[in-house]
Amino acid sequence: MKTMKVLLCFLLGVAAGCSPKPAPYPAPPAPAVEGDSVTFATNAPQLASLTVEAAQPRQFAVTHLTGRLYWNDDATVRIFTPVAGRVLSTKVDIGDPVSIGAPLALIDSPDFAQARADALTSDGNLGSAQKAYERSKLLLAHGAAAQKDVDFAQAAFIAAQAEHDRAEARLANYGGSDHSTNTAYVLRSPLAGVLVDKNINPGQEVRPDQMLANMPALTAPLFVVSDPTHLWLQIDVPESDLSLLEPKERLRIYTPAFPDKMFDGTVSRIGDTFDPSTRTVKVRGEVDNPQNLLKAEMYVTVDVVENPGQTQKAVEISAKATFMKGNNYYLFVEESPGHFVRRQVTLGLEKDGKVPVFAGVSPGQRVVTEGCLLLEALVDPTS
Repeated sequence: MKTMKVLLCFLLGVAAGCSPKPAPYPAPPAPAVEGDSVTFATNAPQLASLTVEAAQPRQFAVTHLTGRLYWNDDATVRIFTPVAGRVLSTKVDIGDPVSIGAPLALIDSPDFAQARADALTSDGNLGSAQKAYERSKLLLAHGAAAQKDVDFAQAAFIAAQAEHDRAEARLANYGGSDHSTNTAYVLRSPLAGVLVDKNINPGQEVRPDQMLANMPALTAPLFVVSDPTHLWLQIDVPESDLSLLEPKERLRIYTPAFPDKMFDGTVSRIGDTFDPSTRTVKVRGEVDNPQNLLKAEMYVTVDVVENPGQTQKAVEISAKATFMKGNNYYLFVEESPGHFVRRQVTLGLEKDGKVPVFAGVSPGQRVVTEGCLLLEALVDPTS
């Protein structure tokens, strides 16, 4: 019985060892490569390594920059005093509308008093010299005076006229006249607008040379009148983005103070010189501020929207879809399922992981965004 069991185990082992081995899994067919095209068989495992996305029409292109708002210098005046003296009173406060010639401050000024006295004196001297000249001519006509007396009176009259004109001009430069009874100097606005800054108080001593001082506290203007509904914008543009800008280019301005609002602006001037340390060029823009929400010296985010005529011709794809070979850029387009063709393309500047394609791809075409280098290795193994 024991011998039968051993024999049975031996037969079972031989039977197991003689059973046929399973056939090996067939290798996937190699992709067909012809020129710039690669074709994979249906359900080829290499297709799992490829990601394909449709090229989208480019509605607009945005470049993100930063900028600083400041007063529009074409509608701004920074007012200093042309006379020395003590401030008696101020007539306006920040936010008040100001018309041309409106009084801003009253200043007790020896300079203005002297100019007024000189004008009055010169007026009296001119009248006296004119009468003496007329009298000398009358006496000469009756033989009671010599010609030299007339000549002397004429010279005195001309000198009095010149001094009168000088004194009148000086007083007029201060905004006064010899017919005015004001003994204090009135500082007036030469421009209409809104008072946006004020650095003056009653009792303060002011001088005309404040604007030449080296201390910021002294160089600050006494008043600043501007139009806050139209601001200027300074943008420091990197060299790589300069080609995107041109005069009248549309700007979109955003500020953290009003995150849900967008303000419109345009490019007005592009600087001619790069900053050698930062490699940027200063660009000036104009911003409409009808509700006075934006303030001068605010830092803002500026989106430059490219020319719609240019962007409508482009499509937008992932920057990972392109690769460089020599001096040209290429990508792969899926023309049919499993069939990919390499194409040379013309690209714009990459922004936020996207790149515009101006030639080589049409809207809706399927572009390989992952695995393009795998396809390139099949098309050109030497690359």
